[in-house]
Amino acid sequence: MNWESFYLGTFQVGFLLSLLSFVAGAWRGGHFHAPGQGHGLGRGFAGPAGLARFNFAAVTAFLAWFGGAGYLLERYSDVWTYLGLLVASASGFGGASVVLWFLNKLAASERPMNPADYEMVGVLGRVSCPIRPHGVGEILYVRDGARKAVAARSENSIEVPRGAEVVVTRYERGIAYVRRWEEILESEPDHAILN
Repeated sequence: MNWESFYLGTFQVGFLLSLLSFVAGAWRGGHFHAPGQGHGLGRGFAGPAGLARFNFAAVTAFLAWFGGAGYLLERYSDVWTYLGLLVASASGFGGASVVLWFLNKLAASERPMNPADYEMVGVLGRVSCPIRPHGVGEILYVRDGARKAVAARSENSIEVPRGAEVVVTRYERGIAYVRRWEEILESEPDHAILN
């Protein structure tokens, strides 16, 4: 085996693994998962931003760039073998750095999910579809700057007209159980509301 074959084989392995990773990520669930992100892959050597410095995407990029640059140097130039190895290595590290930079840009806007951000109890909303006695209606509420809707029932099985302000008192199986805001104000002492 000569250096040219070694570099060509390395390029092919790196390119095929990168392609396989991309296709497998795109195939799963109909949306793209960036290689090396999520599912615990490569988390052992995480940097300050939390994205691993040593992950599958970086390794495959290194192999492809290292093999491609080394093959081109061996095939089309008269560079000394060890100088070609050094240049190919630098090219591989450059390619891996570009991939990691791109993945870090993708991951920069991510933040861990906090269950408290999705807690429905205590949410203030407005009835958009009237809630009939023992029936189901709909409420609209605002969370994270977006207006959202959820099915709702009256907690005490009374009718709640459209436009009434309500508070979610419990949330079960996708249905918010609500009480009118006025009822809560009348039933609670003033000091409990202010605290």
